[in-house]
Amino acid sequence: METALQAWAGPKLIKLLHASTRTPWTGLLTSTGVTAVLQSSTAMTVMTIGLVNAGLLSYAQSLGIILGGNIGTCLTTELIALDISGLGIPLFLLSLLLWATAVMGEELLPIKSGRLYNLLRPVQLGSLATGGFSLIMIAIRWMQSIGPALEARGIIGWLLGHAADSLLWGAAAGAILTALVHSSAAVIAMTMGLVGTGVLPIELGIAMVIGSNVGTCLTAWIASIGGTKSGKFVAWSHIILNVLGALLFLPFIPLLQTAAAWLSSDPSTQIAHTQTIFNVTCSLLALPVCYLPLWSRMGNSQMDHMSTIPPTTH
Repeated sequence: METALQAWAGPKLIKLLHASTRTPWTGLLTSTGVTAVLQSSTAMTVMTIGLVNAGLLSYAQSLGIILGGNIGTCLTTELIALDISGLGIPLFLLSLLLWATAVMGEELLPIKSGRLYNLLRPVQLGSLATGGFSLIMIAIRWMQSIGPALEARGIIGWLLGHAADSLLWGAAAGAILTALVHSSAAVIAMTMGLVGTGVLPIELGIAMVIGSNVGTCLTAWIASIGGTKSGKFVAWSHIILNVLGALLFLPFIPLLQTAAAWLSSDPSTQIAHTQTIFNVTCSLLALPVCYLPLWSRMGNSQMDHMSTIPPTTH
């Protein structure tokens, strides 16, 4: 899904990021929208690190993108909360039909140009992206069905026994699982299923949600290895933001639960709302820090360094 969307909108996306990152606030808004479309904050963060490494974005410009990425990723779990996973198979079959029709139409056209030919390419990529999203819905239904198996093997009991003393165990479990599967949405979807079936207490589920936001930083850190200093700063900024946010909110899990319960009475949906409240609040609290002159000076020094690198001859 990410590959199809990036192939469809990649060049336009880079231009959009350049035009919309004049301030951290505009960068946050743009990144929120783009991440919601890509359905992956990790993809957005890794893309940003690549642009900073290439000198196409400054470190200061990347700060708003990081914050917006954390907000945009909440759309995935909010969609899961709508319980549309049953549409996964019909949506997959429909996208497969559209893709096959577009490919066959492209091959049957006598002239490989023109308005109709140019229309078929977006249909191909759009159907592939839709097919990828439908597979996510199917996989989420499978993940949400593993609760009884985990409970039978004593894994839930072990986790509950440790979490009784400290919810840090729940946060650690969420972080480790997310780091292993490289997807906070997958772990949160599984947590929603466990809480929804009553296997997992909602307080522990919220702790796992908070921890998953820390675990998702691993991919960004790996992507920064071997990159420029500014690229590494982007990855570490992502890590510091999510770790500080987790430490800030862990003592207030009961308040998070109360706020989520006010929005919905369904335990599974409350987990999704908790992630949204957590990410939106953390990003808005961190936004004023992005306006400090320090970050602009760092961006200017980076661009000056890039301009002093002599051109290579081939």
